[in-house]
Amino acid sequence: MQIKRQASPLLNKWHVAAAAIGLSAALFSAQASASALEQFKQFVASTQSAKGEFVQRLVKTDSGTVKVSNTSSGTFVFSRPGKFIWTYQKPYEQVLQADGDKLFIYDKDLNQVTTKKLGNALGSSPAAILFGSNDLEKNFTLKEGGAKDGMEWLEATPKTKDTTFDRIGIGLKDGVPHAMELRDSFGQTSLLSFANFEKNPPLKATSFSFVVPKGADVFNQ
Repeated sequence: MQIKRQASPLLNKWHVAAAAIGLSAALFSAQASASALEQFKQFVASTQSAKGEFVQRLVKTDSGTVKVSNTSSGTFVFSRPGKFIWTYQKPYEQVLQADGDKLFIYDKDLNQVTTKKLGNALGSSPAAILFGSNDLEKNFTLKEGGAKDGMEWLEATPKTKDTTFDRIGIGLKDGVPHAMELRDSFGQTSLLSFANFEKNPPLKATSFSFVVPKGADVFNQ
């Protein structure tokens, strides 16, 4: 995804990007046949923090032809609720970091930091699924989406109209999310796939404290 060149769908409240996630071998056989909703509820209940890697793609259907563009990749780490570091490494370097109170958006090319009040803005955004509280059914209507690509899919529809997304799909396998589909009202779908997920890794208390890079311009919004 092209930062400062095209808006990211992960954190739609700020027009910048976003997402997540082994359970022990003893749980694999039971969860392999579990519904997406059952797997997701188990994941939410058992995952306080996580880290891993992501690849994000924009998919659009034009005259019956599926086009994939704006591929970006990077790493993520999160601790619920509301603390995360979402780092774009390719094709442009950018960091989205939240400390539970504020969101910091750092553009390395511009050496610029934008800060925003986190507040309740995560509520109905896709970011809330990974980084927010465990009370997802407060902001989303959840239902089964069927099997596809070797995963069981869960459909999450925002209850509020104050969002650019019509539907969010979550693909689960072995009890953890492996992919997300973010569909907007313009016919575009952003696909997120996750790899090397580590559940509940040891994190320092200062892991999410943002330090302004030397010489960076800071803009408060």
